[in-house]
Amino acid sequence: MKLTIKMAALTAVVALAGCNTQPEPKGVDKANMDLTVSPSDDFNQYANGGWMAVNPIPNDKARFGSFDVLADESQKKVKELVEATTKGEQDNEIAKKIGTFYSLGMNVEKVNNEGFEPIKPLLEQAKSINNTDDLTNVVASFHLKDISAIFSLFPTQDAKNSEMVIAQVNQGGLGLTDRDYYFAEGERAENMRKAYVAMVENAFVLTGNTKEAAAEMSNTVMSIETKLAELSMTRLQERDPHATYNKTTIEELTKMAPDFGWNNYFQLMGINNLSYLNVAQVKFVEGFNNMLKTVSLNDWKVYLQWKVINNTSGYLSDAFVDNSFNFYGKELMGAQENRPRWKRVLSNTNGALSEAIGQLFVAKYFPPEAKERMINLVDNLKKSFAARIDNLDWMSNQTKVKAKDKLNSIVVKIGYPDEWRDYSALEVKEDSYLMNVLRANEFNNRYYLAQIGKPVNRKEWGMSPQTVNAYYNPGMNEIVFPAAILQPPFFNMEADDAVNYGAIGVVIGHEMTHGFDDQGAKYDKFGNLESWWTAEDTERFNQRTEVLVNQFNNYVVLDSLHADGELSLGENIADLGGLNISLEAFYLTDQYKQNQGYQGFTPMQRFFLGYAHIWAQNIRDAEIVRRTKEDVHSLGRLRVNGPLPNMPEFIEAFDINENSKMYLPAESRAKIW
Repeated sequence: MKLTIKMAALTAVVALAGCNTQPEPKGVDKANMDLTVSPSDDFNQYANGGWMAVNPIPNDKARFGSFDVLADESQKKVKELVEATTKGEQDNEIAKKIGTFYSLGMNVEKVNNEGFEPIKPLLEQAKSINNTDDLTNVVASFHLKDISAIFSLFPTQDAKNSEMVIAQVNQGGLGLTDRDYYFAEGERAENMRKAYVAMVENAFVLTGNTKEAAAEMSNTVMSIETKLAELSMTRLQERDPHATYNKTTIEELTKMAPDFGWNNYFQLMGINNLSYLNVAQVKFVEGFNNMLKTVSLNDWKVYLQWKVINNTSGYLSDAFVDNSFNFYGKELMGAQENRPRWKRVLSNTNGALSEAIGQLFVAKYFPPEAKERMINLVDNLKKSFAARIDNLDWMSNQTKVKAKDKLNSIVVKIGYPDEWRDYSALEVKEDSYLMNVLRANEFNNRYYLAQIGKPVNRKEWGMSPQTVNAYYNPGMNEIVFPAAILQPPFFNMEADDAVNYGAIGVVIGHEMTHGFDDQGAKYDKFGNLESWWTAEDTERFNQRTEVLVNQFNNYVVLDSLHADGELSLGENIADLGGLNISLEAFYLTDQYKQNQGYQGFTPMQRFFLGYAHIWAQNIRDAEIVRRTKEDVHSLGRLRVNGPLPNMPEFIEAFDINENSKMYLPAESRAKIW
């Protein structure tokens, strides 16, 4: 999530703002605030209430915030670029592929006339299974096409040899979006399972089965998925990288699950001479092998047919699209209507040819000099973080040296890759939308699977330039800021230092802190899963993070549902760390030194308002429930009201006293970075 400018330029903006002939800097709009609410009672409502009142959630969304506004703007820019390729305005083969892919997706009449005809060969493939060898072949064929079934396989860095790419077998195969949905108690959970089974049943009817047969088939699917869910780790368990690192040989994997044809599977996936792989969840693989003995082939056939339908519904006729949306969109997320077709097709086109479209996006919307400006600001935040490490009272001196070494080793990627992917071998034809999707899936999967057993390509990106997001990758020890995120409200060229450091500065600090949160702290500067803290440091760190866990566990998000402080711990640490690091850097600016405020707000108040504004959002109740169960990020309002009370600078800036709702006693505050 991130920025666009250089500290020197920011200072220049402040200097100009001091002249009587220049307008005051932007970044804080009182119309977006709710000044009837005290910042001491609910800072999120105070800072964002005005925006929330005039920005209701669109019918096709479950959540709508500042982040989504920027994503929509980026999507419109990409739409213009892609539509230009459909008109032959760009005379090259890659542009033609983009245009053909998008045009076929937008041809609603053709897609509706085809019905489920395009997936009939895949359904027949599932029905043709006569033994476990056939099942192995079908699973491999489906995996190459991104049809998730039973488990997943993907390339990843070897967590303890970060220079090499290794294959990883991971749990999977569920239709509900979290394993806990299969077991949760209460009316809401029970209704969700019933709605899911009804959706599966209707899907089987749409593919030509009688209602009676479809009802039986949907129960079969639910039975198999529930068994797979029982074998699966929870999201919290998966956050332990040591628990999910089980490096093994093919021979050892075969002993875990001897009834599945692993050698044939890997060969079909294009992976030869595989010496080692990682089995993320051993219990799951062993349990899956037992299921091969206890679940009939006929039931596996039904399950695999469902996997075909569920993974392709978005590319089929309106009847399939609507059936899927009615559950995943309405029931699970609370959206009232589906996204416009152009948004869905554009998203899929982006997925198929992401960096090819990224090149068009960068050429038009991201000037090269922005990279240098961003790198300079990141360097300033690094210096601020280093200073805070020096002053930590809980970290030993020997660990501080290693922490600063890791900090200085962080690789920063700005805007777009230095090397672009080659899409010349991707086949895009005029036959059908679905077939183009499946060909693109296989093309991209084979590209990544081919990296297994080879050195890591550290120039590669995990997001396209047109993506409104950012990330820290502990295995690469890198922070990545795609071009599309480097715009207001995250960075505003017309805003003052206070607002920009409160927004994009915090985001940069947030990503840096991920290298030292409850997960990142387990990886060294090279990206290896290796302990580099002393035992005493780790104990003191855990004591301090436990304060944050307890704080968030006490927040009620809806009715009796509480936030999950353990699941969201890493992101909460990063939010609080990012605030402290960016504030430290803000102290070095002229605006802070001269105490230059605007619109009746002090520099410190504008810093915290700048931070709050990036999390302005409205959200539906169903989405609150879903995200609380599934998302490692806290809800938007808690990303504001959660970390800020831990900061004495915030308490002082808004004169918050012990009788205020936003007040935390000093002894109850989390003090980490």
